[in-house]
Amino acid sequence: MFGSTVRERIKMSVILKKAVWTCSILLFASSLAGFPADTSEKVDIEKIIRERVDNGWSVGTVVGLIDSNGPRFYSYGKLSHGGDQPVDENTIYEIGSVTKVFTSLLLADMVEKGELRLDDPIEKFLPDTVKVPMYDGKKITLEHLATHTSGLPRMPDNLTPKNARNPYADYTVEQMYDFLSNYTLEIDIGSITEYSNFGAGLLGHILARKAGMSYEQLVVDGICNELKMDDTRITLSPAQEKRFAKGHMGEAEMPNWDFLALAGAGALRSSAQDMLKFLAANLGLNKTELYPAMQNTHKARHEAESPDMKIALGWHVSTKYDTEIIWHNGGTGGYKSFIGFHPKKKIGVVVLSNSTQSIDDIGYHLLDGRYELEAVRKTAKIAPEIFEKYVGKYELQPGVIFYVTMEDDKLMVQLTGQEKIQVFPESEDKFFSKIVDAQITFLKDNNGNVDRLMLHQGGRELIAHKMGFLGDY
Repeated sequence: MFGSTVRERIKMSVILKKAVWTCSILLFASSLAGFPADTSEKVDIEKIIRERVDNGWSVGTVVGLIDSNGPRFYSYGKLSHGGDQPVDENTIYEIGSVTKVFTSLLLADMVEKGELRLDDPIEKFLPDTVKVPMYDGKKITLEHLATHTSGLPRMPDNLTPKNARNPYADYTVEQMYDFLSNYTLEIDIGSITEYSNFGAGLLGHILARKAGMSYEQLVVDGICNELKMDDTRITLSPAQEKRFAKGHMGEAEMPNWDFLALAGAGALRSSAQDMLKFLAANLGLNKTELYPAMQNTHKARHEAESPDMKIALGWHVSTKYDTEIIWHNGGTGGYKSFIGFHPKKKIGVVVLSNSTQSIDDIGYHLLDGRYELEAVRKTAKIAPEIFEKYVGKYELQPGVIFYVTMEDDKLMVQLTGQEKIQVFPESEDKFFSKIVDAQITFLKDNNGNVDRLMLHQGGRELIAHKMGFLGDY
C-alpha cells in the first residue's frame, strides 16, 4: 500500500520509496447449508457483499458463518472479471497469511504429542552449517517464530524475485539459510512483536523438516485429513482448478503466487466450505483430536503493536470493546481473506475475495456489530476534460514522485518504482483507489491552479507538490 512500513523506526523516506499500490452487474448466487439463516442476517450480508462487488471493490466475494445452528454461506460475483461462472462456498481462493494459523497449529499439535517444545531453540532443527543469530546470548525459539517475537525482519533482504508479481516463487531454502546465517538481530528476542513473513516461513520449513515431508503434505496429513478439508491445498487438482477464482487488482487479472522455502507464511488455497470446518473445530462445535492443540494456539502470549491487540500462536487477538475476537487475515497479489471467531458467542466467520481491497471490516462487523463497516466509495460522473488539469508530476519527497496521466479518459497515478493504477472520481477533486484504502485530493493555490495533491492513507495525510506538466520535463 502507499506508505507501507516494515518497522516503525524506518525513516519516512524509506517508507515512501518502498510504498506499494497493492494490493457490470454480476450474477448473484446464494446457498445455505444445514440450517436456515435469520432473515435479517441474510438481507444484511447480501447487501454488504453486493455493494462491494457492484462498485468494483471485489470481483467475487464469499461469506461463511458458523455457530450452533450450523453453517451458512452467502456469495456474490464471479470467478473472473467478465466471466460467467458465479462464486460459491466451494470456490477456491488463495488465503495468503491465513496459512500462518495452520503453521502454528502444526507446531501446537507436535508439542501436544511431545515431539518438540515451544522453547526449543530453532538451531536444533536446522543443519549445523546454518548459523542462527542470537541477541545477548538469547536464542530464537519455535515460540518466538510463531508469535512474531524473534527479532527477524518482515522480509529477507535477499529476496529479489525474477517476477515481482509472484515474489516468493524462486526463493530457495539455500537463500533462507544464507540470510539467517548472515543476519544481525537489532532488537532483543522476545521483547516486542514485529510481524515476520520470513519467521513464519522458516517455522513451516522447520516443522516439515522435523516431520520428514513437504510442508503441504504435513498440512494435509496433520490437519486436513482430520477435519475433512479436501479443498485446502497448495497444489490443486484439475477439478479444483476449475473452481479456483482468478485474482484481481481492480479489474486486471493477477497471477497466482507460488512458494518454495517460505510456504508456511502464505501458500495455502482453500474454500469457504473448508474454512468453516476449520473454524467449527477451533470453536469446539465439532470436537476433533486437534482441539487441545487449537486451544493452545488461542492463548494471548504477547502484546502486539496496537493497544487493542495481542498475539497468540499464529492468531491475532483483538481486545477492543472489552471482548476477545481471535482472527487472522491474508492477502496475495489478487486476493484477500479473513477468518475469525468470537469464542464466548461461539460464532465464526470467513470472508474470501478475489480482489485486493480489504474485507477485514466485514469479518469484524459480523462477529461484533460494534465494529463499523467501511464506507464503500462510489464513482461520480465527472467530465474527462476536468482530469486534464491534474496531469503532471507531484514530488512527495526528493526522488519519490507521483506521476499523474490520462489514458482513454481515465486518470492514472504512478508512484516512483510502482505500477500505474487507475483512480476514480468521488467528486471533482477527490479520487480513490479500488485496490487499497487510499485516496487523493487535488489542491489549488490562491489563483485556482492545481499545485498539490494530498494522499490519504492509513490515518496519514501526505502532501506532494506539483513540479509541472509532464510535457515540460
